[in-house]
Amino acid sequence: MSKISIEVSPETAAAYQSASSEEKERVRILIDLLMRRPSEDDSDFLGKLMDEISDRAEARGLTPEILESLLNEP
Repeated sequence: MSKISIEVSPETAAAYQSASSEEKERVRILIDLLMRRPSEDDSDFLGKLMDEISDRAEARGLTPEILESLLNEP
């Protein structure tokens, strides 16, 4: 395995740092899956994963309009 460094919000960094070893392993697996070249099975998994992430974001108040405005910030 190789180590990488990614930039995240302070809240995300704090959540990761306080996560259990099991939760950190899940994050590592998700990143590994997301960065690989997709196969047909992976595409289905990725679609489901993105739907789940979207649902959670909306439940926390992140609407499509807010997301779009964040993505359009310089």
